Amino acid sequence: MSKTRVIEIDPITRVEGHGKVTIHLDDQNNVREARLHVVEFRGFERFIHGRPFWEIPVIVQRLCGICPVSHHLAASKAMDLIVGAKQLTPTAEKMRRLMHYGQIMQSHVLHFFHLASPDLLFGFGSERESRNVFGIIEKMPDLAVQAVMMRKFGQEIIRATAGKKIHGTGAIPGGVNKNLSLEERDFFLRDIDQMKKWARGALDIAKKYSIDNIKAVESFATFNSSHLSLVRDDGALDLYHGNLRAIDAGGNIIFDQVDYRRFNDYLMEEVRPWSYMKFPFIKARGHIDGWYRVGPLSRLNTCGFIDTPEAGKALLEFKALTHGAPNHMTLAYHWARMIEVLHCVENIEKLLNDPDLQGTDLVVRGQRAEDGIGLIEAPRGTLFHHYKVDENDLVTFCNLIVSTTNNNEAMNRAVRKVAQDHISGKPKITEGMLNHVEVAVRAYDPCLSCATHALGKMPLVIEMYDVEGSLVDRKGQHV
Repeated sequence: MSKTRVIEIDPITRVEGHGKVTIHLDDQNNVREARLHVVEFRGFERFIHGRPFWEIPVIVQRLCGICPVSHHLAASKAMDLIVGAKQLTPTAEKMRRLMHYGQIMQSHVLHFFHLASPDLLFGFGSERESRNVFGIIEKMPDLAVQAVMMRKFGQEIIRATAGKKIHGTGAIPGGVNKNLSLEERDFFLRDIDQMKKWARGALDIAKKYSIDNIKAVESFATFNSSHLSLVRDDGALDLYHGNLRAIDAGGNIIFDQVDYRRFNDYLMEEVRPWSYMKFPFIKARGHIDGWYRVGPLSRLNTCGFIDTPEAGKALLEFKALTHGAPNHMTLAYHWARMIEVLHCVENIEKLLNDPDLQGTDLVVRGQRAEDGIGLIEAPRGTLFHHYKVDENDLVTFCNLIVSTTNNNEAMNRAVRKVAQDHISGKPKITEGMLNHVEVAVRAYDPCLSCATHALGKMPLVIEMYDVEGSLVDRKGQHV
């Protein structure tokens, strides 16, 4: 009987949150299994029970300090339905969009430059002492400054629309609590041309890397998959609102223009005992074949076009690489991410020049409801918030399908494929080999803090021992 040994990458570095990878090797050093484990716990779906619904957009964003705006807006969209706000005022709609574009921009820039670019610019197996943001600062100081200033711009957009850069309060059930002043508008317009220039440069870096290393990009952690995202009524990319579209690996439509309030009719979630992260799948395809990917790569695969001129042109170049077929290259997430940054900057400029942002009609109300569902395209992918509220305005139910959760199966497959391609059968395991596995995870820009869930029971065990060390009592059970 062959023996197995386990290699742990713990923690995974340069990602948001805490996770690890386990690689199971046989006695010939062949990879038998590799898994991504989320090892931290969040209880938001339970401890908001009994809270007034108007608190929820502020509470749930505490899931994360990197993408709080996404949770803030998804929860606000759900609460819009609770208060009967079927159509927001133009000022409220556009203020939220501006907030969202600032969030997508700053998050993508943070991931690309600070977390992912050391691998792309220095090599997956380069010296680990310099394969980090400090290496970028030392060897490419101008690029490092650009990254900081681009992220700062996005964060300032968030501050101006949400009230704070992190954990703001700008979106409320039925609208927003502030507009954008002319002084704030002019402050951002002074730098918008520089932001567009830098966004083009960042896109060039990601695009050039993909094309110059196309053979490696085509094979690294790449596999066919379905893709899911929100799209506008006309099929355009829309990061704030839309209907659900899913395509299979060949680009065929699985479902299209589905009202996202009906997502439970199309998607299910599976739990597995070795992770706090759930495994969503498309009902019609079953839990074996129904998994899918979300995020920048999937959004560019599912959308028909982008309606801002420069990003629209960049999308055509992106799609030309695969002759219009879906792009399944995991490392192409970075290229797609930078196209979205340019799209966000273009939209920010357009909104800053829209006088509706100085409007004073901020909130609407309608017929009260007990069920609210809000979806948004967060930086990492489609984000689902579902709540139920009783007659006393208290939350009685919450289910979150977080962007990273949607990519759970895909990340596990990526980990397994890279481990098999780069570690299997090798007589010696090097740090560079293990970093290849981390590179596959980083491509998805996972937010592991957001993605954790309980599997029905708190995984807490309390044991009582007597003075002699004998077990007296035990309560709870391991998950």
